[in-house]
Amino acid sequence: MRSQNFRYFPNPAGLAAAIVALSLLLPLTGNADTADVPLMEQGIQIGDLAPGRAIIWSRADRASRMMVKYAFNDQFTDAVTIRGPYAMEETDFTARQDLTGLPEGKNIYVQVWFEDLTNNRNKSEPVSGHFHTIGKRDDIRFIWGGDTAGQGWGINESFGGMKIYEAMRQVEPQFFIQSGDNVYSDGPIPASKPAENGQVWTNLVTPEVSKVAETLNEFRGRYKYNLLDANLRRFNAEVPQIWQWDDHEVVNNWSDSKDLTNDSRYTVKDVPTLIARASRAFHEYAPLRPHDAEESERIYRKISYGKLLDVFVLDMRSYRGPNTGNLQTQKSAETAFLGEAQLAWLKDELKHSDATWKVISADMPIGLNISDDFDHTPPQRWEAVANGNDGPAAGRELEIADLLSFIKHQHVNNIVWLTADVHYAAAHYYDPGKAQTKDFTPFWEFVAGPLNAGSFGPNSTDGTFGPQVVFTKAPPAGQVNLSPYAGLQFFGEVNIDKKSRAMTVDLKDINGATVFSKTLPAEPEQGRD
Repeated sequence: MRSQNFRYFPNPAGLAAAIVALSLLLPLTGNADTADVPLMEQGIQIGDLAPGRAIIWSRADRASRMMVKYAFNDQFTDAVTIRGPYAMEETDFTARQDLTGLPEGKNIYVQVWFEDLTNNRNKSEPVSGHFHTIGKRDDIRFIWGGDTAGQGWGINESFGGMKIYEAMRQVEPQFFIQSGDNVYSDGPIPASKPAENGQVWTNLVTPEVSKVAETLNEFRGRYKYNLLDANLRRFNAEVPQIWQWDDHEVVNNWSDSKDLTNDSRYTVKDVPTLIARASRAFHEYAPLRPHDAEESERIYRKISYGKLLDVFVLDMRSYRGPNTGNLQTQKSAETAFLGEAQLAWLKDELKHSDATWKVISADMPIGLNISDDFDHTPPQRWEAVANGNDGPAAGRELEIADLLSFIKHQHVNNIVWLTADVHYAAAHYYDPGKAQTKDFTPFWEFVAGPLNAGSFGPNSTDGTFGPQVVFTKAPPAGQVNLSPYAGLQFFGEVNIDKKSRAMTVDLKDINGATVFSKTLPAEPEQGRD
């Protein structure tokens, strides 16, 4: 039975929830005077929940000013109102406000609206939401997953839309890690497409998703498309999120070696141009707290949740070298995956973390073979860390070997890796006793996803770090790109008990049913070098 500490909103059928649900729909239904007031068709998002603060994101349909009101009760007595930033055309009318000075362990109720820039200051209908700040006396519950609206499986309203988001909302998590592939900019979404067993999948469509994204507005349109889904908007209004990105926010498997010369879908062949536009759209639509002027588009970061948990969010895309055969025997710019600066940051943060659990949120798995070359066997280019040779660390594995060795010799315990990317559910135990490169402490890696995209897998493993496949759930052999009809959509749930400090990881399906569970006891911290 779940602790009552998690039941922050125990009556979802009650008045407060009804008001939230109604407010989420109002901006889409509008009223007779909608031409005169701003509209908030994308709802709100809550992001980067941290001690004392949270980001509130929204978008208007015109030049206007964001307004945010928050209180500690659903009647909004003694509410605080903040005049937020201007939403202008330059940012596609998106805006975000960082709420600061929030008390720990409290329910926070928010209302967001926009005032246009006319002398009348016409106001949009407000959109409401709520979340819970994590306190010292709270257990911790969060979820993770990735890969949304991929392979042409978009919003099918006859199926119930992207209903895995409703299953995730009902878990009542304190936050959600979006592990990458938030959108599929390289995957057109048709009005309908054949699915397994003679079924037909029907999609909502917009002009921006009818082709691969090349212009800035087409990249923006990918995020707006996902936000057409009522399940996702309702989820966003209640669950703070931590976003990272992977390849499909730009183009499949992009790196410095990406070549679109022979891809007739693209008229823009310059990959750096596509990256620039995609990055702009990502940062406009992510409920992400900007880093600073030192590196304004930096995605990797640490978010702390007190003595129980630190989350280390990685960027395995922006600093990598080209996708190659990945068999180099010496580290170089070509073998970079996290890159020197991010790797040094991660080592330092792990070394100085005083949290019991250190979750490394990775956008790609460590020991799965992921090809970037389907014309050759074996592949001549690899997309992730592994290189398919089962030998001692080489190529990008050198960087991971360095990190894992550092973790061992600094005695940093209780590290768990969470990821998505491969479109199935899995639990991997990395065992140095069965590895070719052995200088590391054993650890677990859990894989979840997709969230309304095609189901694939399972991938083969690379023996360099001794991954043992403890659990996997994927399509039957020979079947690929199954639609959400097949039910092989997965998210992960993590619960940390404040008394025992044990971590329980559950992998759950599209209906929220647990398909695998593992409880990890917290190991005592040893002396640090």
